[in-house]
Amino acid sequence: MDFDMLGLSPKIVAALAAQGITEPTPIQKQAIPHAMNGRDVMGLAQTGTGKTAAFGLPLIHTLSRIGQKPKPKSVNGLILAPTRELANQIAENLKAYTGGSHLSVAIVVGGVSINRQINRLERGVDLLVATPGRLMDLIDRRAVMLGDTRFLVLDEADQMLDLGFIHALRKIAPLLNAERQTMLFSATMPKQMAELSKAYLVDPVRVEVARPGQTADNVTQSVHYIAQAEKQGLLMELLKKHPGERALVFGRTKHGSEKLMKNLDRAGFKTASIHGNKSQGQRDRAIADFKAGRIDVLVATDVAARGIDIPEVMYVYNYDLPNVAENYVHRIGRTARAGASGQAIAFCAPDEMPYLKDIAKVVKQDIETASGRPWEVVGGAKPAASRRRGGGGGNGGGQRKPAAQGKPAQAKPAGARPRRRRRAA
Repeated sequence: MDFDMLGLSPKIVAALAAQGITEPTPIQKQAIPHAMNGRDVMGLAQTGTGKTAAFGLPLIHTLSRIGQKPKPKSVNGLILAPTRELANQIAENLKAYTGGSHLSVAIVVGGVSINRQINRLERGVDLLVATPGRLMDLIDRRAVMLGDTRFLVLDEADQMLDLGFIHALRKIAPLLNAERQTMLFSATMPKQMAELSKAYLVDPVRVEVARPGQTADNVTQSVHYIAQAEKQGLLMELLKKHPGERALVFGRTKHGSEKLMKNLDRAGFKTASIHGNKSQGQRDRAIADFKAGRIDVLVATDVAARGIDIPEVMYVYNYDLPNVAENYVHRIGRTARAGASGQAIAFCAPDEMPYLKDIAKVVKQDIETASGRPWEVVGGAKPAASRRRGGGGGNGGGQRKPAAQGKPAQAKPAGARPRRRRRAA
């Protein structure tokens, strides 16, 4: 099936062809026809499967046909994303899709001049990509009016919930036109998603190309059972085996990720880092250098788990396992983009076993053991994430011991489930 068979305008099909995009992905085949018919859509698909085009192309098609120029300070279509990186990626794609048309695309995110964004909104925008926090700031300053907004997209909606943006959504949604089309897209389906769907979608069509939490088949997953203090040495050893190939390394904390990046830099690796303590300019430069191949290793917190679309990323290292299991799916989705293959390599310290068990429940599959043996949690101890803020630490104070050789357990975590943090990285 080609894009023109989906009913998209010849201009859009030509713009896609100019970028070498000729065949829609499964999520695009299912979502685009419903979206073009004006239906609310809930789309579930793995990361890297083309969700941006699944909602972006029908929006562009419809707005082009309407031909209604936005009023000053008004927005015709609003796309909300949980992170600056994802918002930048969406805006970049939409600008490419609208090439040659009269439609305008703008982005408003934190970390950059709000005055420039206010000036840009003065003229009105056809498609606005925004993070909820900065959008609320602009609403409070009366720099943007949403009463004419007839199209709303919530991208990566599960992370919206995890980062606590539900409160902002409750304030933003009533400001939009009551007669609107809403689309919600995500790669995982936590329980709260059903509540979000009922609150913001009307009789939605659910399109699903993979079960929630499923990882791409072309990602090879493995885990090293290793003490926290030995992780850095193993990471450097593995990176040296693949010089010049791009690798994305995920840490759990800002301080720990920055410290790891500096140690890799001193060891001779071409590296940079992105996390919440970096300015937007620093984060943009790091991603640009990573895309261009000027650096080989990018160390990041979960701020980059969604929003980096670089097909050349061959390796994703979970240096620290995420304390929210669904983030594992998004992290490893940074490799094997657009049908390519990739490797996801996890490091598991003793006090991270509950996290690994939660991950196994989400992805519903065994993760191959690359080295070591699964740790056994003794006495129902909880993960001591707070003791590893600097990325250091040992084996959890001797409360845990290696289990007998075997596959990682898929059973319920021993002891209490680790408490999920609500703060953004």
